[in-house]
Amino acid sequence: MKNALDFTGKRVLVVGGSSGIGNGIARAFLDAGAEAHVWGTRSSAADYAGDDGSDLTDIHYAQMDVSDFDAIEAYTPPFDSLDVLVLSQGTVLYKRQEFKMDGWKKVMDVNIGSLMACSEKFHDMLAASKGSLITISSTAGYHATRGNPAYSASKTGAIGLTKTLGEAWASDGIRVNGIAPGLVDTKLTKVTTENPKRLEGSLRSIPLHRLGTPEDMAGVALFLASPLSAYVVGQTIPVDGGLILS
Repeated sequence: MKNALDFTGKRVLVVGGSSGIGNGIARAFLDAGAEAHVWGTRSSAADYAGDDGSDLTDIHYAQMDVSDFDAIEAYTPPFDSLDVLVLSQGTVLYKRQEFKMDGWKKVMDVNIGSLMACSEKFHDMLAASKGSLITISSTAGYHATRGNPAYSASKTGAIGLTKTLGEAWASDGIRVNGIAPGLVDTKLTKVTTENPKRLEGSLRSIPLHRLGTPEDMAGVALFLASPLSAYVVGQTIPVDGGLILS
């Protein structure tokens, strides 16, 4: 299919696109010709200057606290059409904070509640463009994460939400799919990637014997938003170097 990955004339919003996987996805769409918008937590794009894994050059930026569902609903976007919505927001709390209700709620609001709030916010624009919605969950949705019950539950929920919205919104012309990253070197995984013993153990369990990169995830996002995946609905693709094969 000629030029199937050319997004010239398309508009993309990546929630959580200020750094890490989301930023890699936003930049990939920008490089493919799209007009790229991202939401982040800081006041301005300039506040990310110097952050490793963050490049907002030529990307439109807006601040949003995705745990504030009323703010999402009230938001007036600077555009009147949208072709692709990528939901890459996420958080995790360590040191058993997720076993307490305050920590549980914080993670669940960001990792699953905001997915529904953002999806509903942009449903009509995506329906008008016959667009794509892409959720970013985690391979943690397929196995236990001993110290992070909210993270695991929220990522399992994201996979289920992707299935349900995929079925519910297909008749509206919206294709909903997802990506479940494995171990990717981002701010959220520093607890592993900056601990030599943990990193060594993790790499042994990955058949490709390397960490994933935001670019690895971006390639699959481009595929899911393109005509190449025109008959793919409600699926979450593990992009994990083979991590969950055994």
